[in-house]
Amino acid sequence: MEWKNRDVISIRDFSREDIDFVLETAGRLERELAEKGALRYAEGKILATLFFEPSTRTRLSFESAMHRLGGSVIGFASAASTSVRKGESLRDTIKTVEQYSDVIVLRHPKEGAARLAAEVAEIPVINAGDGSNQHPTQTLLDLYTIKRVFGSIDGLKIGLLGDLKYGRTVHSLSEALAFYDVELYLISPEMLKMPKHIVEELREKGVRIHETSNLESVIGELDVLYATRIQRERFPDEQEYLKVKGSYVVDCRLLEKAKETLKVMHPLPRVDEIHPEVDGTKHALYFRQVFSGVPVRMALLGLTLGVL
Repeated sequence: MEWKNRDVISIRDFSREDIDFVLETAGRLERELAEKGALRYAEGKILATLFFEPSTRTRLSFESAMHRLGGSVIGFASAASTSVRKGESLRDTIKTVEQYSDVIVLRHPKEGAARLAAEVAEIPVINAGDGSNQHPTQTLLDLYTIKRVFGSIDGLKIGLLGDLKYGRTVHSLSEALAFYDVELYLISPEMLKMPKHIVEELREKGVRIHETSNLESVIGELDVLYATRIQRERFPDEQEYLKVKGSYVVDCRLLEKAKETLKVMHPLPRVDEIHPEVDGTKHALYFRQVFSGVPVRMALLGLTLGVL
């Protein structure tokens, strides 16, 4: 596979071999970081981070990844301070920014924005989340985290909890997990179930799926519980959000019914779906998960720039 100048838009554009190669590269870079500190693979290269939506972990981990590779970063964290306020189109923004950079990372509220940017740009574009559609780099760091802890992804029982309708993280993750021998538990309120077309595609690929709204009934089966927040900003109607707000809370009482080896993950930010008391338990994996974003995004940047 030729990685130089490759766009990273959707996990659907990846094969299992692609995914495994990224995870292996991330592992190598993490080891090199531990041994040498900052690296110099991307010296002289510039990353442009274009974030039209708020972000903490994704934006900062991409910036950290580029700096740790020896490169530089430009960009914005809010479209309010750019020419978008004057009516500039996404196309023109991309065509302008590519004159200043070697790779673009884009987060945008509209589905398909990253694909459009990739079609316009002559440099690689990495999707950092487009609406409720895809978040491929989050998926790769999630897989990397699971593999680091369990040694293998195959054979695990994984629960996806919360907003499965609008959650781009669980959409991407479920599609990637279809490459592995896993059993998926889709746990959500009725109105926030995983989109039917995704469930059908997963079943066609041979994934064993259980759908339920009752977390307590399945918690004892799981190796991984991947919790997500109910995304207020995605709801077209505030009243609909209020109906499902606080549907699930993962706390120590609930975890008494879980396997001792269960790991709780979350793409963050959390609201009230994981109680802070869980943070100090052996089940909490979400902050280690955050760190995984650095080596995984280092791997993606290095590969697409052609410096690894």
